[in-house]
Amino acid sequence: MTPTHLRWGNDDLSLLLAFEPEGSVRLLAMGEAASLPDPEREPERCALLARRALPLVEVETTGSGRAGTSGKRHVDGAVSRGLRLTGVEEDEDGHVRTLRVRMTDDDSGLRVTAVYALRDGVPVLRAEAHVENRGDRPVTLECVSSFALSNLARNLPEGEHWEHGLSVWLAANPWSGEFRWSRATLAERGLYDVGMVAYGQTGSKNRVSVTSTGSWSSSESLPMGCLEETRTGRALLWQIEHNGSWHAELGDRFGDVYLTLSGPTDREHQWRHTLAPDATFLSVPVAVAVVSEGGYETALAAMTDHRRATRRPHPDHERLPVVFNDFMNSLMGEPSTEALLPLVDAAATAGAEVFCIDAGWFDAEPPGAVGPGGVPGWWDAVGEWEESAPRFPGGLREVLDHIRAEGMVPGLWLEPEVVGVRSPIAAALPDEAFFRRDGVRLVEWGRHQLDLRHPAARAHLDTVVDRLVRDYGVGYLKLDYNIDIGPGTDGPDGTDTPGAGLLGHNRAYLDWLDGVLDRHPGLVLESCAAGGSRTDHAILSRLSIHSVTDQQDFRLLPAIAAAAPTAVTPEQGAVWAYPLPEHTDAELGTVLVSALLGRVHLSGRPDLLTRRQLDVVRQALDIYKSYRHLLPGARPHWPLGLPGWRDGRLALALSGADGTTLLALWCRDGEPETVTVPLPWLADGQRPRVLFEVGVRAKLDWDARERTLGVAFPVPSAVLIAFGRTEDGQDPGEWAGTD
Repeated sequence: MTPTHLRWGNDDLSLLLAFEPEGSVRLLAMGEAASLPDPEREPERCALLARRALPLVEVETTGSGRAGTSGKRHVDGAVSRGLRLTGVEEDEDGHVRTLRVRMTDDDSGLRVTAVYALRDGVPVLRAEAHVENRGDRPVTLECVSSFALSNLARNLPEGEHWEHGLSVWLAANPWSGEFRWSRATLAERGLYDVGMVAYGQTGSKNRVSVTSTGSWSSSESLPMGCLEETRTGRALLWQIEHNGSWHAELGDRFGDVYLTLSGPTDREHQWRHTLAPDATFLSVPVAVAVVSEGGYETALAAMTDHRRATRRPHPDHERLPVVFNDFMNSLMGEPSTEALLPLVDAAATAGAEVFCIDAGWFDAEPPGAVGPGGVPGWWDAVGEWEESAPRFPGGLREVLDHIRAEGMVPGLWLEPEVVGVRSPIAAALPDEAFFRRDGVRLVEWGRHQLDLRHPAARAHLDTVVDRLVRDYGVGYLKLDYNIDIGPGTDGPDGTDTPGAGLLGHNRAYLDWLDGVLDRHPGLVLESCAAGGSRTDHAILSRLSIHSVTDQQDFRLLPAIAAAAPTAVTPEQGAVWAYPLPEHTDAELGTVLVSALLGRVHLSGRPDLLTRRQLDVVRQALDIYKSYRHLLPGARPHWPLGLPGWRDGRLALALSGADGTTLLALWCRDGEPETVTVPLPWLADGQRPRVLFEVGVRAKLDWDARERTLGVAFPVPSAVLIAFGRTEDGQDPGEWAGTD
């Protein structure tokens, strides 16, 4: 029988679905409305796409497995093949349209709903799946996809193999080396057309997969990827919006390529979820951007718009205050009244607006005490979050009051999810309030992990936060998280699989964050997890500022700073600027420029700088404050490409809604040759002006016709440049090049 088709979406992004009367519902294609095939005019093509397409939701259950495939791939689930359409619903709420496709499998009793949402003007689809057990017996889920799409090679010209015509961008995310994007064809990543479709097989049975296991969502890879047509720049970019374990895979099927995205699975994450009759499971949300040209950069611009549109509103997104934090290349976890007061004065002089006291303010151990494994002595004793009398003989309030007197908002570091094995809280809370496996509390690096599904764990943290806000008047909390607890916990009642317990805690943590912000709407919460080990939109949609790295070497930091907007909006991505008295002028310029196109996390030792050096820091922050209002609406560009870890020249540009472009350039190799920076999006009449540099000046040569900027650095350094229109009365000497 002829399938019925549904085209849903808008001009920017549309879906083409096929509803087979006696078969499953399938997503045939996704893209700009004009690029989708017409079922009436191209029935044969649509029939081919339908043969290759996957069901809307891939479901694997214990006892049903897969049919038609084998290996490690999460496709062809037997339940998925049995799903039949029961209804389609469309609704619109403001600028957001939602499509719900309801399906049911008679054998298992499962009812599955694929939910898609589109926002006007943003070519990004948000997708998730609801699974409900309408049968009379429990069903154990082993995998539920949030998004599945085949026919990703449908636009390649005839004769061009997808193994070479499609490239994949993936991002390794090592600690202190975050956002390491690399591009390779599917063949280079190990996926080939092995020719077996002609012999009745589905394909190679291989896959390109990226998996994150444990409570750090981005400790090895970002929960992102991009599939790009090498020839045209058509691109599909995805992000998995989850703060725990996740899985993404690309594979070949019937001569084409598919993508599936999900949260935890049984095979990869020890996740199984037993769904009782009338119970419901919700998959993790994902977002998928599709653009017809411009490759990863255009797709990332769309995803940046999506991130801004789908996060919790907070005034910090607009204010962007400069935050001083006493940790990085500064006190390094050894704060005290004596050490902090000079830093407070120097930070205020430099122009900081928030002063956050980092780790150690609660430490009753002798200064410099080191515990097992070389960590600070307080490492395995945290959990009460009470001030340290030895470190603050006049009380912590003395320092906090001094911060306020200097015109800054006081803040404190907190690691809420962990309790040290030596902490009194470890004995005060019941075992069920912690992660356990086989009834044994987990220990990782001298810490227990709280399970925020348990009311005692949540009540403890609520009491801590409310006390710090009420009694100390803090307006900023840095929420750190420095352990990865592994696959998970078997849960308060001992019945969950580890992966299911972790997923439950992940969601409870997000709910806890929402509760804190509901009670304290003006409080700023910073996201941190050993630097950037929890860089995901689930958390970034709630917290207004995110620490992107723990990198201490200013020469390595630019590669991280330049790539950070791939995963974090500029107005949320906090980059360290840690000036030290031993820095040369050129080095000081690199230190400061690295933070000037994001959120500034000032640190280092401003109290030890010379007056001239401190004036340079103040100048940089004054300049930052003059344009920071542009960052919340700016889109990122990488005119020299996404930065490699050892690249000698790096560039990051932000183009604002008012037409202004800010360009940061770093030279790390000391080579004298000029680098040419293409800036094709600039409007006529725009010219460059140096906003900030220190020491020897970079030589600029602007070609207005080609819209390229030549830059020569006499020594390794960095420069911040603005492009805008010349104004009457402006000193022409401030502008470079000629028309």
